[in-house]
Amino acid sequence: MNFIRAKIPDVVIVEPKVHGDDRGYFVETFRQDKLEEFLGFRVNFCQDNESKSSFGVLRGLHYQLPPYSQTKLVRVIEGSVLDVAVDIRKGSPTFGQHVSVRLTGENKRQLFVPRGFAHGFVVLSENVIFSYKVDNYYSLECDRGIAYDDKDIGVDWMMDKFNLSQKDTKQPLLKDAEVFNFLDNLYE
Repeated sequence: MNFIRAKIPDVVIVEPKVHGDDRGYFVETFRQDKLEEFLGFRVNFCQDNESKSSFGVLRGLHYQLPPYSQTKLVRVIEGSVLDVAVDIRKGSPTFGQHVSVRLTGENKRQLFVPRGFAHGFVVLSENVIFSYKVDNYYSLECDRGIAYDDKDIGVDWMMDKFNLSQKDTKQPLLKDAEVFNFLDNLYE
């Protein structure tokens, strides 16, 4: 596996090694020991999630507040998305900045999204099967979001028309959202 720090160094692009021949392929999609060695801290994933979405579906920008904040390791099994992570740690030198990465079933890339970041994606293919690991369980009380079209964040979603959930049409701007404190240790 190859680990690449993104322009916001806490976000990591993971490129697994794909072994293929005329029969198909084999890929090791997760190695906790290698990920933790690269990161320098432990991440204990406790749940795997999967979604299927169609072209133009935008999910995000979502996160959970402590004590249920989540690290995510996301990937596309089939199809293509633009995946986005936004730094929402108040006081961070990269607060309000984002990383966007194209994840596809073909390139097998993954994105490690640490606690303190909002996450979202838009579907660029006809359909997508999206999978992600999280290190904390879902909590309705701690569930939050930020407007996907917040001009202060400035994500280029690569399209103009989206299929959004009712929840995602009503998310606050970053300046009005509950966020994290950069000095808090989110991995205690």
